[in-house]
Amino acid sequence: MAGAAAVVVVPSPAAPPTETPAGQRKPQAAPPPRRPSGPRPLYVGTYTSVEGGGAGIGLASYDPESGRITGSGTLTGVPDPSYLAVHPDGRTLYAVDEREDGGVTAVRLADRRVLGTRSTGGAGPCHLSVHPSGRWLLSANYGSGSVAVHPIDASGALGERTALVTHGSPPPGPGQQGPHAHQFLTSPDGGHVLAVDLGTDTVYTYRLDRAKGTLAEVARARTRPGAGPRHLTFHPGGRYAYLANEVDDTVAVCAYEPGTGRLTIGEPQSTGSGGGTNYPAQILVTANGRYAFLANRGHNSLARYAVEDGGARLRLLGTVPVGGDFPRQIAFSPDGRLLFAANQRSGTVTVFRVDADSGELRPAGEPFASPVAVCALPL
Repeated sequence: MAGAAAVVVVPSPAAPPTETPAGQRKPQAAPPPRRPSGPRPLYVGTYTSVEGGGAGIGLASYDPESGRITGSGTLTGVPDPSYLAVHPDGRTLYAVDEREDGGVTAVRLADRRVLGTRSTGGAGPCHLSVHPSGRWLLSANYGSGSVAVHPIDASGALGERTALVTHGSPPPGPGQQGPHAHQFLTSPDGGHVLAVDLGTDTVYTYRLDRAKGTLAEVARARTRPGAGPRHLTFHPGGRYAYLANEVDDTVAVCAYEPGTGRLTIGEPQSTGSGGGTNYPAQILVTANGRYAFLANRGHNSLARYAVEDGGARLRLLGTVPVGGDFPRQIAFSPDGRLLFAANQRSGTVTVFRVDADSGELRPAGEPFASPVAVCALPL
């Protein structure tokens, strides 16, 4: 581990005492989450249209104890599935088709049947997410700088697009020719959806009409010129978020107001790259809210941060070599004990054990070879 500092564990706030009326039994504490046993599914996104790329969505499984990944084939019929997401009920997988004529595809996991593809109305969709209600799919078109909404029916299939918004203002940032929507996600309170646009140096907040699937802009937050925001993730407390800026190689703590959807972007901070060529990709926060991890493309590392002051501060602890080249995306296993990194240029997925108490990362298993691995989705 390079540049490590002493780790200070930030204790979680103490829960208030509970009073039990006379004559009533005190409620039993909820049992701890059951750890998975046996192999778990892993899906790997790739590019199918580049030299050396994959043939579709990579199919694999992982051992939740050892982190070892075992391949089991490819799901074909989905072009350039560079980003993946799963429905909250776990039955349907969604993939972007990152092409000039962009699309989003639904796959039923029980029999791996492709349920169909819908146009995103834009070019180069690079991110998608499912609204917590399970009724709407949100996607971001990088090439055309727009965001789209599709309805999801009871089978998991997608309906015709209900919204398409292009980021026509503010003007593109330094070195950019136009808007480049890079992420579209839902706030923890579920009341707003936020679009991160690298080209306009702006995070847009929309209110999603949950009956119609339409979007109404309610707020904008601008980074400093040329930051190139790429990926936002929320602290579990719901009042803070963390923004990875791809172009100027920084991260920033953001304050979030659930009532209005307003995001306030703080000062830029170090990614631990040491000033070399580096493009931050994705940032994650542990479920207990104590630690954050950032994928550094170029430095080829995972930066580790202590999350302090209830989410209001990030403190860089150091970096860990990612064990691959150009980590484009990272993801936790559902129980949070493993972290997966999809390394685009080395065509590998590397796995780390996550210590929830100390925030330490330790390699688990051997790197898994997968052509142009750009997204790893463990279930």
